[in-house]
Amino acid sequence: MKQILVATDFSNSAANAMEYAMALAKTLDMEVCAIHAILPTEGVDNNIFNAVFIKDYYNNKRQALKEWVSTYTSRDEYKNIGVTTLCDVGLVKNVISKYIDENHVELLVMGITGATGITGIVGSNASVLVSIIKIPTLIVPLESKFSKSPVITLATDYETRLSADDVNALNEMVLAFGSQKMQVLYVGEKSDVKHLETGESKLQELIKHAELEFNYVKESSTLSGIMDFIEKNETDILCLVKHHHNIVYRLFNRSTVNQVMNRTVKAILVLHE
Repeated sequence: MKQILVATDFSNSAANAMEYAMALAKTLDMEVCAIHAILPTEGVDNNIFNAVFIKDYYNNKRQALKEWVSTYTSRDEYKNIGVTTLCDVGLVKNVISKYIDENHVELLVMGITGATGITGIVGSNASVLVSIIKIPTLIVPLESKFSKSPVITLATDYETRLSADDVNALNEMVLAFGSQKMQVLYVGEKSDVKHLETGESKLQELIKHAELEFNYVKESSTLSGIMDFIEKNETDILCLVKHHHNIVYRLFNRSTVNQVMNRTVKAILVLHE
């Protein structure tokens, strides 16, 4: 069965991301895996390697993760969701990348602190993971709560093509949520009619289960335009199509994510070419 992978550092933001992921898994009929990376230097005191102590430390961490997950699996609303755990030693990006390479992961979910910026073990790695992970990645701020009928907005420049996996994931979400409409926000630099019409037509072919409403940023600042739009339209999930050379990639940096989260307190779904 397809999985939602949740990165956790046991923080409040990770707990909120897990809550979001469990509700999403129930809607999408998927399993959940909670993953925690034990840094290589954890449990090593004064550089003296004590094999017995380290083994106990790792086992305690694995048990702590199982107990953390049990606070969700013990609830009646989530009793039918399959949940597994994994504690592995290594850098966060390496542990997560390895798991994704070896398992059928549909979506990576990470929590960030939201109004206070990207901090914490998981949060500080959000931008790094978005750069190296090529599956849909949902970034959930602490204040964001799951909506059973979310307003989904896709921000795109029409030039970057969605990967087949991302198209499938987006269609599954739209279908599962029963969304009759999805907002599309054009944030590109080209304004000729042919380019816009072609972009609209291609998206309509890809997104099969919802009517698309096309919108265009008119403000001189693209970032301001995005934030104003998602505020006015009460967007719950902002989808960004990320590519190294497109305008969304240039916008998607640490300060931009903070600004979007500070003003909107919404989830960001990062899609890839």
